[in-house]
Amino acid sequence: MNAAARVVVAVVRSPFRFLAAAARGTAMMLRVWRKWVRVQDYREAAEQSEKLADKYTEIRELTLFRWKVTAGSVISLVGLVLVTAWIFGHVAVAVAAGLVALAFAVAGRRREGGPGRKALLAGPRVLMWTMDPQVLVEAFRDAKLIGKDETLRLVERVTRSHGGWAMTIDLPATRKAADVIRNREALASALAVDEIQLIVERVRGTGGHAGRVAVWVADKDPYSGPPRKTPLLAAKRWDAWKPVPFGHDARRRRVDLPLVWTSLLIGAIPRQGKTMAMRLAAAGLILDPCTRLYLFDGKGGKDWKAAESIAHRFVCGDTAEDIQAVRDHLTALVAEVQDRYTRMSELDDEVCPESKITPALSRDPSMTMPITAVILDEVQLFLENPDHGEYIVDLLAYLARKGPAAGIVVILATQRPDSQTIPSRLRSVLGSRFALRVMDWRDSNIVLGEQMNTRGYDASTLLPTHKGVGILRPDGETGSDAPATIVRTDYMANPEWQDICTRGRLLREQEGTLSGHAAGDDGPVVDAAAVVDALDVGSGLPEPLASVVRHLGDALRQREFVPTAELVEALDLDPTSFGRQMGELGCRPVRQYVPATAGESRRVRGYLTADIRAAVENCE
Repeated sequence: MNAAARVVVAVVRSPFRFLAAAARGTAMMLRVWRKWVRVQDYREAAEQSEKLADKYTEIRELTLFRWKVTAGSVISLVGLVLVTAWIFGHVAVAVAAGLVALAFAVAGRRREGGPGRKALLAGPRVLMWTMDPQVLVEAFRDAKLIGKDETLRLVERVTRSHGGWAMTIDLPATRKAADVIRNREALASALAVDEIQLIVERVRGTGGHAGRVAVWVADKDPYSGPPRKTPLLAAKRWDAWKPVPFGHDARRRRVDLPLVWTSLLIGAIPRQGKTMAMRLAAAGLILDPCTRLYLFDGKGGKDWKAAESIAHRFVCGDTAEDIQAVRDHLTALVAEVQDRYTRMSELDDEVCPESKITPALSRDPSMTMPITAVILDEVQLFLENPDHGEYIVDLLAYLARKGPAAGIVVILATQRPDSQTIPSRLRSVLGSRFALRVMDWRDSNIVLGEQMNTRGYDASTLLPTHKGVGILRPDGETGSDAPATIVRTDYMANPEWQDICTRGRLLREQEGTLSGHAAGDDGPVVDAAAVVDALDVGSGLPEPLASVVRHLGDALRQREFVPTAELVEALDLDPTSFGRQMGELGCRPVRQYVPATAGESRRVRGYLTADIRAAVENCE
């Protein structure tokens, strides 16, 4: 009975076993096909010879070829089935399908000890034939970013995005995204692409952590081809309070540049697009008839001649008379800034709640506090003048430090970004930085900030053919969580630039805001003595104490404690040297609690402002 029962059960279960075996056989055939189409045999041979990164291009080409073979085979098979059905009828097709199912069932029958599958990359698996997860894992290992026994976790599917491959991965628990960003060049080498084609960013905020990395690999140079035209060409007017369209990143995403509340330093060697970048920033201000422009062109060419028709103050050249005129205009503007602060302090809290300029105040003709841009091209020609250079440095530092809250926007450009040309007391108060190609990493750090090259941002590595491509370190929201972004600036031909300047003058004539040089009034000459002694703060003091005093300003008496990290970052100084020099001046660091996120506090090292004031008194 037992034997008969087993026979009956086997007969009843045989159709289900057949279907299960056929399904397993089908899955097995698909796995075999998948390994073949992914060039697994070629890849394993490359891994054994430790030349996987070198064979990356060949692997991609062979993979694409095998996909084409697969597509051709599928089309041929469908055609064969249709022809068979037409000639021999559906019975022949059914018999053929049954034989194929039988073959799959034989291949998929259960066997003891059958090998399982081991995931090479944790997370969702996708069938991508040109960006394989295993290639990425091996590249991270070759670049020494993870160990041989460590792997990666795929957080988001590998997808096509803007002419490249995008993915989000989690590093092993002991690895940090900052190390991957810093070693981007090594990772690009392991992936066999130029580093300009590789974008690596840490994922911040909700859904991000210190070990989560967003990776994007371009198919080709993302900055090749013709540049984009600036959207400002189609704008009838612009609002200076809105970020100005500036360019796009490698993934063709729009990058806008905030100007109000900050300042901008642009550095590059000649013929890399420095003046074009300045024009883009100025164009948005020109198309706002409620703004004023102070334009000082040290080069003395035609680059800014078209903007003379809308400039409140305009100087073109670097003669002794030109530099003295720049000094006088800046002196008058400093006096105006101090007058603005005095008037804002007397306004009602509803009109001026924080002693800062507001959109309404800047557009009220009766208040005469318009957004005012101070633009100096080839600024080194003014700063190196033996008679007025130091004073111009102090004037610009004051405007960059205290001017933003009063509606002043300082934009400087130089082809000599070194510490002698732009002193630290001026650099430290310039918020946004844009570095096109420079000579070496030192010049790049002068523009972008101390040790930015160790964080993976070095403008000296940009290609000479990449005109208008630079590293932007913005002071404000640009839609990216990265500290800096490689940006290709928009393009604006000379006739288009002249058209924008013409429209800017017409808007001012219609609004009745044309003033200063553009209206035929160069203004009275202001004696330097008319400026309040705010510029003398820190004069005669040794460094770095002088820079600390200038940075703190009124906060030197309003605050009790200032963290060391704030000072070294703002002044672009080496922490070790800074601590030693401050100690020699009698300022010893202490530890105090400062507010942190979520209402908590943390203990940091810093200086008591009372000790800094005492050091100032001892030096006088």
